[in-house]
Amino acid sequence: DRLYPAVGSTKPPRKRTTSQCKSEPPLLRTSKRTIYTAGRPPWYNEHGTQSKEAFVIGLGGGSASGKTTVATMIIEALDVPWVVLLSMDSFYKVLTKQQQEQAASNDFNFDHPDAFDFDLIIATLKKLKQGKSVKIPIYDFTTHSRKKEWKTLYGANVIIFEGIMAFADKELLKLLDLKIFVDTDSDIRLVRRLRRDISERGRDIEGVIKQYNKFVKPAFDQYIQPTMRLADIVVPRGSGNTVAIDLIVQHVHSQLEERELSVRAALASAHQCHPLPQTLSVLKSTPQVRGMHTIIRNKETSRDEFIFYSKRLMRLLIEHALSLLPFQSCTVQTPQGQDYEGRTYSGKQITGVSILRAGETMEPALRAVCKDVRIGTILIQTNCNTGEPELHYLRLPKDISEDHVILMDCTVSTGAAAMMAVRVLLDHDVPEDKIFLLSLLMAEMGVHSVAYAFPRVKIITTAVDKKVNDLFRIIPGIGNFGDRYFGTDAPPDWSDDEDALST
Repeated sequence: DRLYPAVGSTKPPRKRTTSQCKSEPPLLRTSKRTIYTAGRPPWYNEHGTQSKEAFVIGLGGGSASGKTTVATMIIEALDVPWVVLLSMDSFYKVLTKQQQEQAASNDFNFDHPDAFDFDLIIATLKKLKQGKSVKIPIYDFTTHSRKKEWKTLYGANVIIFEGIMAFADKELLKLLDLKIFVDTDSDIRLVRRLRRDISERGRDIEGVIKQYNKFVKPAFDQYIQPTMRLADIVVPRGSGNTVAIDLIVQHVHSQLEERELSVRAALASAHQCHPLPQTLSVLKSTPQVRGMHTIIRNKETSRDEFIFYSKRLMRLLIEHALSLLPFQSCTVQTPQGQDYEGRTYSGKQITGVSILRAGETMEPALRAVCKDVRIGTILIQTNCNTGEPELHYLRLPKDISEDHVILMDCTVSTGAAAMMAVRVLLDHDVPEDKIFLLSLLMAEMGVHSVAYAFPRVKIITTAVDKKVNDLFRIIPGIGNFGDRYFGTDAPPDWSDDEDALST
């Protein structure tokens, strides 16, 4: 009884087309990696938890009513970089063998509410609304089955969920902050289907009209049109109604303003005057370490010397971090035939993850001491307008959840980017106590922020500085590590926090 409206009719089935869903999230796939071009906003507060839930827009309407076009127009008008477009077509149920046979002979009704996996839709939207990553099934309409691979999708400021049955479930309706019904004249919808099916799918006019009259129109009358009364906004004429779309955009903008949060400013005012956490491990300040810091902190140091002594520090830092990994007793036999009671790493594998771009400079040091170590990368870049960190790209090894992860960056000031990187690892099921955050230099603020948000993450550095200035630069600091290392220049008002800022 959770469905709107009541179901149970034995209407004839509709012949399903073989086209793929057009509302895929923006991805750039290569043979070796997947680039997330939409990225992810900084949805956590100083506690490491979500500050505000995403704003979810539900788009309902009949087939060929223009839902995807309206969604695209809303996205373009919003001018918000973090928008997820989720299609209901991804959530058809897995068919039984008997249902597969029915589908093959066009006897299975794909336009009935029972054809959709509403439980999975609801669970997925709940996680996206909470700022968590989700796995989205990829449905193959040719074989009427889900493909083996699922795509990973991150949440956003705005989530647009579109589908013919977008308002057909009570629990699903509770997750929608704004419900929009795209009401397009049936003649226009029929013309669109004729144009699409004839030009794109090679069908004849008689077949398209027969399908429309026998399957599409009855499904609209029974299941879709009655849900119009549940909508907050009805958009007549679909994408042609620019006035309605402008009003929708204004409303969404007002909702986003209420959700706005300056992450780095919040972190800067949190955890003041607290003692340093026990999860922090600082490399012993020997004369050698102190001497290398003197060289790399000196603004007169040449780039060659800066690189040379930075690499030396990185090697010492990596060695120190590895000593904190779990070890177990191990007995080996020496060439003299004697037993030696030693130690061996008790984990499964070690994976390094660098926060681009400065973090990648630590990869050679890790590879030099860890044989066959796997490497992943995360790109977190600061928005020049808001000053907030944003996730733009990630490439992580498979089965990373079973590894100890060395998360590498060269400087951490407020800890905003480091917290986002940790959250990404947690989204990929890496246990919090298996994450080691390594940085050459950290501000006390960044240490407190990461430790408070993720108390089981181990924080390892060569030095901790006391202060951060108004531009979030570490004081006395080291400067912008990436620019000094790579010989590039950054705008003077950019912070040196987690050096992804200058990428």
